[in-house]
Amino acid sequence: MSIFDYFKAEYAPVSPAVPADKVDKVYKRLRMQAFLGGTFGYALYYVCRLSMGVMKQPLIDAGLLNATQLGIIGACLYWTYAIAKLINGFLADSSNIKRFMAAGLAVSVSMNLIMGILGVSATNGSIANSTLFVAFAVCWAINGWAQSMGAPPAIIALSRWFPLRIRGTFYGLFSASHNIGEGLSFVFVSALVAASGWKWGFFGAALAGLLGVVIILLFLHNSTESKGLPSIETLAGEAQPKEVPASERRAETKRLQKQVIKNKGVWILAAASAFMYISRYAINEWGVIFLQETHGYSLAEAGTIVGINPLFGVAGTVLSGWLSDKLFKGDRRYPAFVAGILEVIALSLFLFGGSEKWIVYLSMILFGIAIGVLICFVGGLMAIDLVPRKATGAALGIMGMASYAAVGLQNVVTGLLLDNNIKDGVHDFTYVSWFWLGAAIIAVILPILNWKRKPQEIE
Repeated sequence: MSIFDYFKAEYAPVSPAVPADKVDKVYKRLRMQAFLGGTFGYALYYVCRLSMGVMKQPLIDAGLLNATQLGIIGACLYWTYAIAKLINGFLADSSNIKRFMAAGLAVSVSMNLIMGILGVSATNGSIANSTLFVAFAVCWAINGWAQSMGAPPAIIALSRWFPLRIRGTFYGLFSASHNIGEGLSFVFVSALVAASGWKWGFFGAALAGLLGVVIILLFLHNSTESKGLPSIETLAGEAQPKEVPASERRAETKRLQKQVIKNKGVWILAAASAFMYISRYAINEWGVIFLQETHGYSLAEAGTIVGINPLFGVAGTVLSGWLSDKLFKGDRRYPAFVAGILEVIALSLFLFGGSEKWIVYLSMILFGIAIGVLICFVGGLMAIDLVPRKATGAALGIMGMASYAAVGLQNVVTGLLLDNNIKDGVHDFTYVSWFWLGAAIIAVILPILNWKRKPQEIE
């Protein structure tokens, strides 16, 4: 079996099929397993992605790397992620999503493990700082490619297993995986780094990622047909798509993907997501060091404060999908706009509201709720609402490419602005703060251009 055959989607119906009297019970059980496998598997992807975010100050304090170098290392992950998200989003539409997603996390685990080993060597003086910088940049770039293999399979699983009438609800629940992963990164990894040193953050992330690989392999399922069940359209009582012979399904998927590329609505949302991700990852990547240098918080305190935002983000993501399905009948525009305004208010409080603990905590609570909603809607669901199921991965690929290219740019710009604005040995965050806030404001404005665009425009 070649590697391409190993990752290829299973199109042939499984024999024997599930007996008719057991279809409903088996379908609901496997559907929930697929949801849990994708959600918790992707949450642990995040731990392997954000491990670097809590180590910036210890690395700078140790004299191993500076802010510009850390910004470049972060950008290496997000730029390879951006390119790979587009490629892997298209590939995932025709892949065995269980194997695809597990393989990506396994590579991410390996990169975190290698960087932890490099950290031990650097601490012992066995590696020069310049060598450490290059090695970290290469490993983090590879990690970026691997990370792009997480979201498309998990979201495609939702598309393949859930009816349209409840897809928003479960997409919102799935989006909590971002917040769970971020919370684990800031609280668990921060505590580990504070207790044992920065290099142990990589080892802890690798262990968490290994658990994620096991979860994906045990619970994520490729499709209803791969488990001997009827198609999702049949199970959900939806209109049946045009029947395409198995030999022509790949060509049909490519045709639909080309239509997605031409969809202006998807590209507008991609641009909005890009600016939203600049402000989101500004806090994820630099929020801890901002609190340390601007307000004098310890690493453990700063990690806990920033860790609050993804925890409250769970509430935002869970409620957003359900409310949009039940209250707004699948219309995501109004809650997305309100969440965008809330994010701007929260970011303003965090950056310019002073050092009082209650203000900082309040800002992270509001920011978490707002970003939770925006990740769910602007970051994905509003785009896949515009495209057919068989091209879900393509839409997500475009969204991811734009979003993470912007995140990479943010890392470099932030690092350069900080290193060029140092007062009394401490970074001045004034220009950086306006950069982050401006991105959040633009992210609110852009989706208005899509206000009259109808769902499911591509047939």
